[in-house]
Amino acid sequence: MNVIYILSASPINGYDRLILALVQVESAGDTLAYNLLEEATGAFQIRPIRLLDYYQRTGISYILKDCYNYDISKEVFLYYARQTGHRDYETIARNWNGSGEMTLDYWKKVKANL
Repeated sequence: MNVIYILSASPINGYDRLILALVQVESAGDTLAYNLLEEATGAFQIRPIRLLDYYQRTGISYILKDCYNYDISKEVFLYYARQTGHRDYETIARNWNGSGEMTLDYWKKVKANL
């Protein structure tokens, strides 16, 4: 009889593939990326208005400089991903990008990186 022992297990994040694709579109994976026009910061290109909304919803206060930290930016992204109420990548990506028709092109870019 064959026996397999799992010595350590890592949790699977259902958003990992989406995160990799989205970060590629947003910043080409550059955690130090900064968009002066939009004041978008870090790998996820988080804007000040998003941080304000995040603070108002969660009580967690980050400043824009904190978004250079990949783990903090990922935390903010995952909060919004889970708030959509949808498990499909398209809805999450389009909501992350904004609203309206422009999000269709954004989704095409993200989808190409999945």
